[in-house]
Amino acid sequence: MTNSTKNQTGQFTSPLGQKTADSTKLIETITEALLEKKGKDIVLLDVRELTTLTDYFVVCHGSSDTQIRALASSVSEKTKKDLNEAVWQKEGMDAKRWVILDYVNVVVHIFTKEKREFYGIERMWNDAERTEIEDSI
Repeated sequence: MTNSTKNQTGQFTSPLGQKTADSTKLIETITEALLEKKGKDIVLLDVRELTTLTDYFVVCHGSSDTQIRALASSVSEKTKKDLNEAVWQKEGMDAKRWVILDYVNVVVHIFTKEKREFYGIERMWNDAERTEIEDSI
């Protein structure tokens, strides 16, 4: 997936030697971006105890191809602007049925409702600590 490595403190670094954003700040920024574009049923899954692939999944769905593109663009733009953090891997932008934005320690999954139900990420990782993200307004 990526050519990232962990430094001596256990923090992931990019091939260019830049640190990734703190997971908490990254999650806050990602969820704000999703909420701004009206992402549906946003869920945070803490998978730190279950896999070495990543620390967290942020999962949501959109109601149309246009909204899915807007959600993914919003996350990419906001993380870059607010945290100077670029997405490391991006998949699915052409099909817009399941977009994955990989920030190494946080992976964002943006689905159509049908694909979300079909693939069942939340069911697959049902042992993960689950936090539902709701708009505070």
